[in-house]
Amino acid sequence: MSNTATLSSQDIIARAKQYVIGNYTRYPVALVRGEGSWIWDAEGNRYLDFFPGWGCGVLGHCPPKVVKAVQEQVATLIHVPNTWYTEPQALLGEALSTRTGWGGQCFFCNSGTEANEAAIKLARLNGKPKGKYKIVTFTNSFHGRTYGSLTATAQPKYHAGVEPMLPGFLYAPWGDLDATAKLVDDETAAILLEPIQGEGGVNLAPPGFLEGLRELCDRKGMLLMLDEVQTGMGRTGAWFAHQHWKIVPDVVTLAKAIGGGVALGGVIAKPEVAEKLKPGTHAATFGGNPIACAAALATIATFEEENLLDRAMQVGERFRAHLTAVKAESPLIQEIRVKGAMIGAQLSIDGGPIVEACLKRGLLINCTHKTVLRLLPAVNIDAQQIDDGCAILREVLLATAG
Repeated sequence: MSNTATLSSQDIIARAKQYVIGNYTRYPVALVRGEGSWIWDAEGNRYLDFFPGWGCGVLGHCPPKVVKAVQEQVATLIHVPNTWYTEPQALLGEALSTRTGWGGQCFFCNSGTEANEAAIKLARLNGKPKGKYKIVTFTNSFHGRTYGSLTATAQPKYHAGVEPMLPGFLYAPWGDLDATAKLVDDETAAILLEPIQGEGGVNLAPPGFLEGLRELCDRKGMLLMLDEVQTGMGRTGAWFAHQHWKIVPDVVTLAKAIGGGVALGGVIAKPEVAEKLKPGTHAATFGGNPIACAAALATIATFEEENLLDRAMQVGERFRAHLTAVKAESPLIQEIRVKGAMIGAQLSIDGGPIVEACLKRGLLINCTHKTVLRLLPAVNIDAQQIDDGCAILREVLLATAG
């Protein structure tokens, strides 16, 4: 199949530099078409994508059932405001609620930062009658770019230049239950965290940490809110990562993979918590639109018809085996962290040059937190693609190590 671009990469890049604000660091490649774990540039060069859609492409590029659902929906009903009911939104709310195992009601928006803003509002609305408004988050967290979510993000580098941040947020050391408890007082409404920190370096919650936070929230009358924007929707081999730890949160936020690549975010909250979002307290004009909800329903159907929760675990273990073998050969890999199809490799050096070297060899990966290679492959990537991509990564790491 030929590419769909009418311009060359050089022309696309030149126009983007002239007319699009340069707030992203971009590689000099213009991508025009994707299929599964493959993606092509304007010149027809093919790349193996171990990081499709920045984690949104949990089924890879253009998954067939999602494409079909969007095509059918866009010809039927594109958008109506949330002053009306729609079938796709009602069905998606039911599908997400039943798959938590603990029920809940949903609010839909368009992105992860919007989902976390809604969660922050829920925390304060629920805490207000008791004089509670503070929220505890954790070092190396990432919750989004809008002001509430940005303040919740306990990384000063993201605050630089846009201070002051919002009042009422306290930062605890990641994984330190005792230090967290010391920050809690009578004005603390909630604890917000990622069960696995994504942007912070694929950091898994230490044993007993999530369970301890659940007990602390119960004891102090606080909400436990889990940011599953990156970990939710099957990424880790469960519908939601917290299910691995068998805890029940009060609020979960979602985005990225939920729509199979189509923009969609959401919140699932226990009914007694969700009821505080009354008419007029919060909204999202495009939130839960029929196209995005149809895409999400097709994503869920694909997971279940193709047994992809189990497949995510198999994908993670295949990556783990490859990276463990490379670690034995190369001093550059210090630690490997894996949960399903969420993979991190801690390096002893800056990972940026590794990413660029892989790109030149036709492999797309990511580096986060400067020294962690982060891979979020499609859960339906095939074994040969994993093997081929890891072979490229091995070559790059060994060549870099000298």
